[in-house]
Amino acid sequence: MKFAVLSALAIPVVVSAHGVNVVRHHPRQAAPVAAASSALPVASSGSSVTSAPAPSSSGSGAVASSASGTVSSRFVSGATTLSFSMASENPTAVPLSDITYSMSSWPTAPLFSTFAPAATNSLISNAPPLPNAALIVPSQYPALDKTPPTDSPQVQQWLSEVMNSGIPIPDLSPTNPGGCGNNSAILGEADRCWWTCGGCTTTTDITTCPTKFNWGLTHDDGPGPYTPGLLQYLEMVNLRTTFFVIGSRVIEYPVTLQTEYMSGHQLCVHTWSHPYMTTLTTEQVVAELGWAKAIIKAIIGVTPLCWRPPYADVDNRVRAIAKALNLETIIWTGVNVGQSNHFTFDTNDWDLPAGLVTPWQVLDNWNNIMGNVSQLDTGFIVLEHDLFQQTVDMSTGYILPDALAHQPQLNITPIHECLGRTLSDVYLETNNNASNPIYVSSYGTSSYSGTAAAQSTSSGGSSKSGQGASGASNTNGATSSMAHYSVVGMSLVSLLAGIGAVLL
Repeated sequence: MKFAVLSALAIPVVVSAHGVNVVRHHPRQAAPVAAASSALPVASSGSSVTSAPAPSSSGSGAVASSASGTVSSRFVSGATTLSFSMASENPTAVPLSDITYSMSSWPTAPLFSTFAPAATNSLISNAPPLPNAALIVPSQYPALDKTPPTDSPQVQQWLSEVMNSGIPIPDLSPTNPGGCGNNSAILGEADRCWWTCGGCTTTTDITTCPTKFNWGLTHDDGPGPYTPGLLQYLEMVNLRTTFFVIGSRVIEYPVTLQTEYMSGHQLCVHTWSHPYMTTLTTEQVVAELGWAKAIIKAIIGVTPLCWRPPYADVDNRVRAIAKALNLETIIWTGVNVGQSNHFTFDTNDWDLPAGLVTPWQVLDNWNNIMGNVSQLDTGFIVLEHDLFQQTVDMSTGYILPDALAHQPQLNITPIHECLGRTLSDVYLETNNNASNPIYVSSYGTSSYSGTAAAQSTSSGGSSKSGQGASGASNTNGATSSMAHYSVVGMSLVSLLAGIGAVLL
């Protein structure tokens, strides 16, 4: 295992869903949809307005701006001013006082570009033609936002590939839901290396960029209705990021995923439904990763070779399963201060839609992260998100402009670039097995074609089951005619957003 140890100057303790020994539930649906009958956002023809999610904390609330410009004290607690001066801000940034969970609607931006079927990625010399996203049939994939059934032919095939990969899977039991306090019996297991309880990483985990002042830019949980706004900004300032995408969001916003890929951003797996991976059985882990890989390949024509565990919840069993599926584990930078305090380069931006932090607290956290950059001997990786408007506004309005003006100058790139790799290196079908050797070279690619239906029950080990609904995909970045998903998946957003991030 490896740790970076810094002085106590570092980052103050901030309760975070991604922090160590904290477990919370929060919405991961793309959900700015108020009801099942609401239209999905249109991302290709001008601006549109959709209902925004309204996550809240358990009785705490968040800032709400009034007509007079004053700020009410509906945040759980915390600053409404900055403790430092920003080096730069986007002149068109949404005012911090307006970045709240309680806004009823947000404008969405159009995709700056879309790509025709059979187009090829000019940044990857041997890239296959781009698939036709309109041909994706959601009913051929598992239900949204649930761990897929494990007894389907696809999962059984992937499980067989894992078991025959030559990569040993440690005989470790799944962890109990509820975090460290509910897992006292296994906390002392030296061979587990469980990130959630102690921040343990291995030498094969990617947690930093090798070169000092290099920032491996990442955004998690999309694509979503507000991702086009982030893409527009990144294009304007000539930056690329690494998107860790959720399979359940990918199937809703296939054209947005294609724009990410064709524009030179790196795409990595972020599971099918965003669960705590160490709590799942081996079969369920395979199902989460396999279906996410399948839908990504079906939409962009190539299969990612990287993944990030949701909440960074990973141990040696889950690492090995991912490795057997040709997925390199990428987390974010963490530092140890003293014997027991572990701080991570997590902006805490995802807590904004739930009203659990103020935008000023997010920026203070960002400033503390930047305060540690000069102390590192390496570069770094920071956690940000693109699912919600609030997180996109913080990134494009404040965090990225401040980073671009940082002194010493930061070299901001996707993860693959800070590791010295090319875009061809990061996908199975275009990797030449040279600068980024794949783990299991005997794998073919047909098993991730995503053409077969996923209609099985969960008798194979998963306690969650269900089947999707048919619906054609159009060019607005979101799927249309998703009646089943709207009722079962999207209608959960208002409920989940209403309860927000609740401590177990």
